[in-house]
Amino acid sequence: MHSFMSRYLGSRYTHFLAMLLVAQSLLSPLVAHALPAFARQTGQNCVSCHAGGQFPELTPYGRMFKLTGYTIGTRTVPLSVMGVASFTKSSNPTSDAAFAKDAVALFQTGSVFLAGKVTDNVGLFAQATYNNYGGDDGRTGRWGADNMDVRYADRFIDTTKDIIVGLSLNNNPSLADPWNTAPAWMQYVPTGFGVTGPDASPIISQLGQQAAGIGAYAFWNKTLYAELSGYRTADGTFKFLSAGTPASGLDPKLKSMNPYVRLALSHEWGPHNAMVGVLAMNADTYPDPLNSTGPTTRYRDRGIDAQYQYILDPHTVTAQASYIRETINNGDVTGIAANASNTLNQLKLKASYIYRAKYGASLSYFSTTGSSDTILYPDIATNPDTRGWIPEVFWTPVQYVRVGAQYYAFNRFHGASSNYDGAGRNPKDNNTFFFYVWGAY
Repeated sequence: MHSFMSRYLGSRYTHFLAMLLVAQSLLSPLVAHALPAFARQTGQNCVSCHAGGQFPELTPYGRMFKLTGYTIGTRTVPLSVMGVASFTKSSNPTSDAAFAKDAVALFQTGSVFLAGKVTDNVGLFAQATYNNYGGDDGRTGRWGADNMDVRYADRFIDTTKDIIVGLSLNNNPSLADPWNTAPAWMQYVPTGFGVTGPDASPIISQLGQQAAGIGAYAFWNKTLYAELSGYRTADGTFKFLSAGTPASGLDPKLKSMNPYVRLALSHEWGPHNAMVGVLAMNADTYPDPLNSTGPTTRYRDRGIDAQYQYILDPHTVTAQASYIRETINNGDVTGIAANASNTLNQLKLKASYIYRAKYGASLSYFSTTGSSDTILYPDIATNPDTRGWIPEVFWTPVQYVRVGAQYYAFNRFHGASSNYDGAGRNPKDNNTFFFYVWGAY
């Protein structure tokens, strides 16, 4: 999961990898912004804000609701709850704790939300999540902060312009973004137990629920979106944004404030809307989360993304693409990598179709590649090359209930298409079937 954390894995690489992926997947934002509280506030049902009613992919109206600070509508009870039950079956589970619940139906996560309009210009989305198997050992439960976003926004409209401006305090770089190609939202679908993704990712994808950021944004004539934010580690005064994570778990530990920049061009015509955007983040991290002195590793993430939607009842089509290239400079930091500098490349693609906001399917592709490094990736191939597909089918029998099934199919794992661990384990041994039932109130 963390590219520089691979140094900790050693001979038990797959074991700890699986544990990290479980923790990440259970903490991931399954239903952010898809809340009954928001529906009660706006008087609209899910399909108004979410493409085909599927969460959290936003429609143009949903993006306006988010950009205007969750303030459209009238104040109402700002509380919602949600829960996820799941069943996971891996192709070839091992004795690792990550596979301990293989082939067992279980309650996975539950969340409490405080979300909605505070004043005409202030709104919030705050989520606390209980992960039934989110403890350090992968077997015990833990409460913790999930995605949080507090906003101030205003809108200025006349015959020649429509400008939205706002401020956001949040705990995840790109969380403020209204498109689902941003790192905080791409591949949002829930994942279960076992090895269900690459173990290396750009720094911008690692900071969720660990960072505290303040940013300003503007959306001009429904065409140009711009955001400038700064992020630091969520400790001290900002500890509430990482509540549930011990200080030793705030890894990577950020040095001072780290800039994030986002630009996007959007266009709507008839039932179609499209976006193309770029993003950049610089992040300097300390190798020890408990020590804020000494040399740092410097990460430079640069990305491009695009999204297309067709929304005309009874059909909804969405296509998304995201590519991020990261350069890593270890400077004077020793012991975490064999190379003085490395690169990491992450490609994610997704297409989905929904019929009558009830029946849907999606197909996703992920590819993570990068420099070979004997310390960062201490396996046979010594590089992070992991690729695969995720088909999914889902059904929404009633509003606020979703039933779905996914299958993770790996083409490559840890740089190899076969025998990636030197002991005969192949990428397809990590293939995983995941069935889930999600509900909210």
